[in-house]
Amino acid sequence: MTYLRISLTDRCNLRCVYCMPAMGAKFSPKEELLSDEEILAVVKAAEKIGFNKIRLTGGEPTIRPHVTELVREIASLPGIDDITMTTNGLLLKRLAQPLKDAGLTRVNVSIDTLDGEKFTQITRGGKIEKVWEGIHAAAEAGLSPIKMNAVVVRGQNDQEVGDLAGLTMDNPYQMRFIEVMPLDGVDDVHDSGLVTTAETIDLIEDQFDAKLEPVEAPAGDPARIYHLPGAMGTVGFISPVSEPFCAFCNRIRLTADGKLRLCLLRNDEVDVREILRGGGNEDDLIEQVRFGVWRKPWGHGLLEGDRNMGRGMSQIGG
Repeated sequence: MTYLRISLTDRCNLRCVYCMPAMGAKFSPKEELLSDEEILAVVKAAEKIGFNKIRLTGGEPTIRPHVTELVREIASLPGIDDITMTTNGLLLKRLAQPLKDAGLTRVNVSIDTLDGEKFTQITRGGKIEKVWEGIHAAAEAGLSPIKMNAVVVRGQNDQEVGDLAGLTMDNPYQMRFIEVMPLDGVDDVHDSGLVTTAETIDLIEDQFDAKLEPVEAPAGDPARIYHLPGAMGTVGFISPVSEPFCAFCNRIRLTADGKLRLCLLRNDEVDVREILRGGGNEDDLIEQVRFGVWRKPWGHGLLEGDRNMGRGMSQIGG
């Protein structure tokens, strides 16, 4: 285990259909969320036992106050080699350069469609123009290579995957297509809208009348990487439902309310907030992180019908 994904907040400035219900979303009271100092304490403990990659997620991480200062503090730790962020991009126009200067290395930006009206429908209010402004600002700041994420949902954006893949022809992006997952509050979207990676690949190859060419992916990357002939960038496929990659998973997640989430799709967590607020020291935190790693399940169990999730994506941290 070398990769810690940290949810900075369970709030978001969008309400994407595959992530959060339109009404009745569950948010933790502010006092239950970890402070900057508490997050740093967990990162320091994890760094001491070999974690060297950090990803900041949400909700939407850029809406957290003092996020730039938090990135700077994490980047100052000698064992941390890589700090990345998954964001919807809406605030990147303002934050991309400060985040880069603080030590952020690159970003993943969610963009599920190229159609402005459809984007507003999927995100329940978002403006795609602001996302593109954020992507361009990230590129200018050097937060690259930029990866863009699209959750493919049948009847919403599945017929656009070829157009999205086409963004890589003249840009050094990696366009990543993700299978929709049956998370709490939006499992009906999965049941009616799952498009498997095999289907997505067929749609892309049909549109370009060409075979995707495989590219070797970095160790631990959940995506299988390809590129279209002649393309500057690459295309990635993340297939947690149809082709699970659990055997290669090298990550655990820290939720905004202080739990170590051991598997995105299993409701099994280890509490670190209790140690942070109960007088525990760094050795106690290290022991708890080690315990979480030891308890990490071998697989998520979706193929066996296990839907023991218990939380929505915005609560877990992606």
